Amino acid sequence: MNETDKYEEALARLEAIARRLESGEPSIDELASQLKTAWQLISFCKDKLTRTESEIAKLQGEE
Repeated sequence: MNETDKYEEALARLEAIARRLESGEPSIDELASQLKTAWQLISFCKDKLTRTESEIAKLQGEE
């Protein structure tokens, strides 16, 4: 994920992976790749939320 990616897009990708994993769709060979991608998306979303929360706190402090 790059900085230009949107939280909503990352979340949608993560949800799609979760649905695939829950359905048992991925083969064993794909499973590790899907899990790695999911962890990257989770990390991106957490970072984005943390940065947004920090920006909001700064803005509230400026008022």
